[in-house]
This record gives sequence, C-alpha cells and structure tokens, in this order.
Amino acid sequence: MSTLVLEGEGLTMRFGGLVAMAEVDFKLNRGEILGVIGPNGAGKSTLLNIITGIYKPSSGQVRLEGDKLTGIPTHKIVERGIARTFQSSRLFGDLSVLDNVIIGRHVHTKCGVFDAVFRRGRAQRELKESAAIAEDLLKAVSRELYEQRHRPAAVLPQADRRRLEIARALASEPKVLLLDEPSSGMDDNDTEALITDIRAVCAARPDLAMIIIEHDMHLVSTLPHKVMVLDYGEKLAEGTYEEVRKIPRVQEAYLGRKAVENA
Repeated sequence: MSTLVLEGEGLTMRFGGLVAMAEVDFKLNRGEILGVIGPNGAGKSTLLNIITGIYKPSSGQVRLEGDKLTGIPTHKIVERGIARTFQSSRLFGDLSVLDNVIIGRHVHTKCGVFDAVFRRGRAQRELKESAAIAEDLLKAVSRELYEQRHRPAAVLPQADRRRLEIARALASEPKVLLLDEPSSGMDDNDTEALITDIRAVCAARPDLAMIIIEHDMHLVSTLPHKVMVLDYGEKLAEGTYEEVRKIPRVQEAYLGRKAVENA
C-alpha cells in the first residue's frame, strides 16, 4: 500500500493580477513532517488555505489518498481527514479547555438539537464519550494542559493556548495536521516544550502526517523530515534542513547568516 497521503500538483493562486502561488508541487507521506518556510508574503498560509478549501486554486489539484479535494467545502475536507490550526487564536475563550477539545469532535458526533431535547440519554452518553476522548487527548498533548482542563481557555498563557489548538485539531482524528506558526508568541523554553509535545503526538500517532509553517529555525531544524522553501509564491527549494540551509539564497533571505552559524 502506498504511503503517500497528501499531494499538491501545480498549485497556482491568482488574486486578480497578483500571483500568490505559482505551480507549487509537494508530496507528503504517512508519518512525515514537512516544514514550510519563507518570508512574509511567500505564500505559506495561502498553501494551507488551498489545502483546506478556504481558497480554490486558479489551477492545480490537491489529493488526499488519491482523491481530489479541490472544490470540496471546508467542513467536508475536515471530515475526510485534514485539520489545522491558525496563526491567530480561534479558541472559544469563555468555554473550558475540555469543552474546546470536545467541540473538535464535532465531525464524529451524531446527536443534534432533536436528540438534546427528546433523546437526552443518547445525547448525554455521546457527550460523556467525547469528554473521555478529549481528556485522553489533553493528556497526550500536555499533562499540564490536562490539569487545567476545567479552566476557561481565555485565561491560558499563549503557549498553552497553542497546545490547546493542537489538541482541538487532533480531536477530529485527522490523517494530516496543518500547523500555522505553532510557536508564535513563545519564548525559547516554551518552544522546546512544544517540540516535546509534538514528538509525543507523533509517537502516539505514527501515521499522522504534518505540515508545519514556522519561522523559528530551531523548530524547523528539529522536527520536520524535509523542508520546503517558498519565495514569492514559488517553490525555491526542498530537501532536508541540512540540504536547504546550505543554499546561499535561503541562508541570506530566510535563515539569516547568524541563524545558520548557530544552527
């Protein structure tokens, strides 16, 4: 059986006369982590928006396990097995940590308003099951986050909010997880903890594939199996971090000489 889980072919995105992405190809295997780097405006978030159906590409195709995703509504793409986090927090601040993760289970729940009113027992059983799964997820992502499961999400520090967003995305049981700058707003210690958390998730779900958009070069050099560099919407390079970091244009424009010397 093929290990290929996600593929982008000839992805091009035009906004009027602006070409935000031009003929970008990528392949992602089960259990593989792809890091995507590049300056602001390089097309990194555009790539995730195309994969998740927020944008329909001007040309090109995205395939999940060989099936086309292009043109499919975003919620259907989630149901098929792709989940993501965003640069800015999209948590429900007034709800508890646990409730935020339970909401991430929506693609696997069947009870609706009718059940809540007329079949309360069924709805309560489903909620109890979802809560148990959510608690296990929190434990897997971060024991510290689990200990705060009954606190409102709004009171969490930035690092824990990022962890919660990952836990909520995992609640949909994705085949592919897309992380958009997960270390944003974190200090070095928080980033190290995040790396540990992501490794724990990978150990628990060895078939889970990830695409991580990131500016923190320590994270990029540590987690991804391969790195893709975008430049003005075009793919500049792809390979291991060690291979990519040796390209002069990548060194000077994206990593910086100091980052390369200290890596």
